[in-house]
Amino acid sequence: MLNMNFQERVVVNTNHQDWVPSPSGGVLRKPLARQEAERGHATSVVRYEPGANFSRHEHPLGEEILVLDGVFSDETGDYPAGTYLRNPPGSGHAPFSREGCTLLVKLHQFDPRDRKAVRVDTLTAPWLPGQGGLQVMPLHDFEHEHVALVKWPAGEHFQPHRHFGGEEIFVLSGEFRDEHGRYPAGTWLRSPHLSQHHPFVEQETVIWVKTGHLPV
Repeated sequence: MLNMNFQERVVVNTNHQDWVPSPSGGVLRKPLARQEAERGHATSVVRYEPGANFSRHEHPLGEEILVLDGVFSDETGDYPAGTYLRNPPGSGHAPFSREGCTLLVKLHQFDPRDRKAVRVDTLTAPWLPGQGGLQVMPLHDFEHEHVALVKWPAGEHFQPHRHFGGEEIFVLSGEFRDEHGRYPAGTWLRSPHLSQHHPFVEQETVIWVKTGHLPV
């Protein structure tokens, strides 16, 4: 069990973590939250070395991936940096990477009714206007769960707010900040149901953010 108390706020700077070998040679991980070894709920940063592959496996409660660098592949296609994927409950694949890649991966966290496969190229998808100077790129919505990229212009401040159903952030570029601290690119944050903060940035910053999905 790792970071499985969803009532606690968790902050992990993955730049300070060591890579941990997986059962498949050439595939390394930085675990962020995990229910059991190789089973159940898991959130990790995963690295495929060039030519690495993982044996075919199933996703009983889905798999969510954001390709951070390189090109990730499986039998359905090649997915370069910036691709957001959702493989729904009951799907399976045999992933690999010819040139190597780094991923943010979330396993076994879907609502069983969320059956939509998603493929979004975030390098070409449009940004939409958000509150204040923010720009938002919606990636997926299912009932209370919302996933998006959010681009913060330099100097932007957002109003204090609470997170119904919690909030999860991975900082992709720049530095995200709030009254609790500073979070450079590569930082993962998870804030519980009804937590509150007052976020802002000093430099342009892009975050992956998910809300409404944690236990209430």
